[in-house]
Amino acid sequence: MKIFYCGDVVARSGREVVYNNMQRLKDEYKIDVMMVNVENAAHGFGVTPGMCREFFAKGADILLTGNHFLNQRDIIPYLDDCKNIIRPLNIPTDNAGRGFLCYELADGRKIAVIQVLGRLYMEAVDCPVQAIDKILQQYALGKNCSAVFVDIHAEATSEKLSLGYYLDGKVSCVAGTHTHVPTADARVLPKGTAYITDVGMCGDYNSVLGFMPEAPINRLRRHYVADRLIPATGEGTLYGILVETNDKTGLAEKITQIVAK
Repeated sequence: MKIFYCGDVVARSGREVVYNNMQRLKDEYKIDVMMVNVENAAHGFGVTPGMCREFFAKGADILLTGNHFLNQRDIIPYLDDCKNIIRPLNIPTDNAGRGFLCYELADGRKIAVIQVLGRLYMEAVDCPVQAIDKILQQYALGKNCSAVFVDIHAEATSEKLSLGYYLDGKVSCVAGTHTHVPTADARVLPKGTAYITDVGMCGDYNSVLGFMPEAPINRLRRHYVADRLIPATGEGTLYGILVETNDKTGLAEKITQIVAK
């Protein structure tokens, strides 16, 4: 199975570069499943139902979110209605939406997709390991699903790496998101799980994590003005990963970092 994952989409620049490249990437790499992290798609915070529909129309199969998934309040009913979008699994269960899904391809192959939040330097959430273990009791590689993809949306690289090694051999891929900075450590771990600490963002890289530099600089200087974060509006760059798995074992054979303008 060939799985493509676009990193955190930030504002209009990110949306446009993903919209413009998804179908080309699907055709060029013969992608089976196209996934996109949309948690910063709406002016840098959250995503709207209309944007989600546009991502699906342009070629996305599955949408993932993150800690900002509720910033646009009109997304709440959509999270329950749409079966191909997920929010973090390890948050209170009375929230809208679901933290994992099992997506079936046209040829009958299935991929289980899970997203969890990290706990270091993040808001308090349930244990991501215990949450994932419960799902893996239902979905096993090479048995009732062809692939298992885990997104860990977290600040700390050590937490992402620890989860990667914990799940090595149990899932197809562990991909980090949230910090918006692509890392250079894409690799297949010893037991066959593809791993990257952070996929990066899809957005304007002439910025501070997708935002105009002025407000972050003021915060750095402790210059307390009423600046708010404003999304950068320059040309976007798409950062993503292509993971190729063995359908019999579900383990990864290759992970490639992909960059597109």
